Amino acid sequence: PVFGKEHIETGALGQMNTAMKLPITVAGALMPDAHHGYGLPIGGVLATRIDTIIPYAVGVDIACRMCLSIFDLPAEVVDTDKDKLKALLGEHTVFGMGGVVKSYHDASFFDHSDWNATKVIRSLKNKAYTQLGTSGTGNHFVEWGELTVTDGALEGIPAGSYLALLSHSGSRGFGGSIANHYSEIAMKKTKLPHEAKHLAWLDMNTEEGQEYWIAMNLAGEYASANHHEIHNKIASALKLEPVMRIENHHNFAWKEKLADGTEVMVHRKGATPAGKGVLGIIPGSMSTPGFVVRGKGEESSINSASHGAGRLMSRSAAFKTLDKAVIAANLVDKRITLIGSDMDEAPMVYKDIHAVMAAQTDLVEVLASFQPRIVKMADPKERPED
Repeated sequence: PVFGKEHIETGALGQMNTAMKLPITVAGALMPDAHHGYGLPIGGVLATRIDTIIPYAVGVDIACRMCLSIFDLPAEVVDTDKDKLKALLGEHTVFGMGGVVKSYHDASFFDHSDWNATKVIRSLKNKAYTQLGTSGTGNHFVEWGELTVTDGALEGIPAGSYLALLSHSGSRGFGGSIANHYSEIAMKKTKLPHEAKHLAWLDMNTEEGQEYWIAMNLAGEYASANHHEIHNKIASALKLEPVMRIENHHNFAWKEKLADGTEVMVHRKGATPAGKGVLGIIPGSMSTPGFVVRGKGEESSINSASHGAGRLMSRSAAFKTLDKAVIAANLVDKRITLIGSDMDEAPMVYKDIHAVMAAQTDLVEVLASFQPRIVKMADPKERPED
């Protein structure tokens, strides 16, 4: 099944068709934000045999995820206290390829026994430690915005508009190193035609398959701790605990069952889990709204939804075709304060988030909308690593 086919480029459709021909493939689906990627397209969902896992179908940025903290403050605080909120982002977030932190809110996650599980994980522990609470480059961001909630949509939160903090990043250098290491092993072990080589899989009954599974899950917990470090530092400086926090991965593999009871490995590369009742966040761009959603458990999408608006053009095309003045005017019109970023993350490089959401009404129910207002991303000079 393809959702919102009219919004999807032929390259992504071709990649998904290639993935569906793998001998280990059981089912698949393509989300409306889909675009070309390595191996599996971004926005691709692939269910394979339970004893297999494809590192590149998880993605290079393992457990890239969203995290939203909702504060019991009126949304207009984003205007009345703009300088203070902007300063909090500057003081408590770190961007950049080699970005590291010097102080921690809570580093107890590094007591986790799995940091000693394998030689590869042990070799990366120090790198992961120095990068806890950082966001990297590319399409990663931390932003303040206005969250509008309808009556009864979110338990314990009355209808209204609230100040909220939204972040998007993953497992940093740790996840990237794990992905590259085990992708190389998979491509040596599983020989595939050239167009499918990045879809090479690991056998879960082998040592390397088990090592990757442990490392991927640790990267998932690390990515969550990474977001919590950022949110907790900012909340502490704000002297206010969030009334609710919502979060989800969108580059990961889960052991699940299909509607007929078949046990499978579900790879969601740039796709949001949308099982029945599951909460998630689907962002737009720096000037368009994102949405808090509740999954409907649609079987044909393998309990999945889009992970964002999806790119409309490549980074190189953005630099060649976009006008800086037009981008600046868009940000002024939407009252966006932007810190960092470059033309390759301009709102115009993304698909229309409203059209993408309209293509997946069978997959998710919208509970709240989030309008970005103060957006921080990596400096323009940084190489994208999303």
